[in-house]
Amino acid sequence: MKLKEYKYTINGTKFTVKVGEPEGDQVHVEVNGVPYNVQLDKAPAAKTRISQPVKSPQKAPRTESGEKIIATPASPSAAGYKVQAPLPGTITGFKVKVGDTVAAGDTVCVLEAMKMENDVHTQKGGVVKQILVNVGDAVPQDGDIMVLG
Repeated sequence: MKLKEYKYTINGTKFTVKVGEPEGDQVHVEVNGVPYNVQLDKAPAAKTRISQPVKSPQKAPRTESGEKIIATPASPSAAGYKVQAPLPGTITGFKVKVGDTVAAGDTVCVLEAMKMENDVHTQKGGVVKQILVNVGDAVPQDGDIMVLG
């Protein structure tokens, strides 16, 4: 199934939304890697473009386990390599702090996903310039965790 990808920033939070073609009254949607099957009120006619007013989100999107998905945007001045979450989950601890030097392959934090702890490794070496999330924050897949310089 081919999904169309859209990137949105809502109230400073970045979202990647993938939407499949409607099949009857069902549409497959992924928000930051979390899949949803959406039931439409009315099946759209073929090749019909649906326009609806955009409303501010009332609640933050959540993972399947009910945790909030929170992505803290990096400041524009934060240039460098960004360590990203390999899968959606909750940050349970850091192995480094700002100012530490890391090498490629080093574990920089621990991410809990599906009740399992996963080590997050950096692909490049450098100095930790900024940590963008806190322990307990839920991060989406490919969400920025820290910046190395």
